[in-house]
Amino acid sequence: MRIYHVATRADWETAQAAGSYTISTYGHDLDEVGFIHAARREQWPLVKRRYYAEIYEPLVLLEIDTARLTSLVVDEQPHPGAETTYPHIYGALNVDAVVGVRDITRPVD
Repeated sequence: MRIYHVATRADWETAQAAGSYTISTYGHDLDEVGFIHAARREQWPLVKRRYYAEIYEPLVLLEIDTARLTSLVVDEQPHPGAETTYPHIYGALNVDAVVGVRDITRPVD
């Protein structure tokens, strides 16, 4: 299965050098939040619009192959009563699980 994560280009480049990615979402790391936020293909544009609209640094979309992950992925509601779930990665994202990286700096249509 493929899931997606919106990242700054700088955070992704740091992760590539380190071998793992540990940013939960913009400005928050894995240690602080407890998991890395991810989304399904149809969800990531909403995530970008909602949480990254005011971010003016280069952004990339990480395409993650869950079969390659060394950390657990759990589908969970973002808040009680939510009608949909999002995948959460409980642990660091090993960079070899990222099978695609796309520049998404321009606004989502």
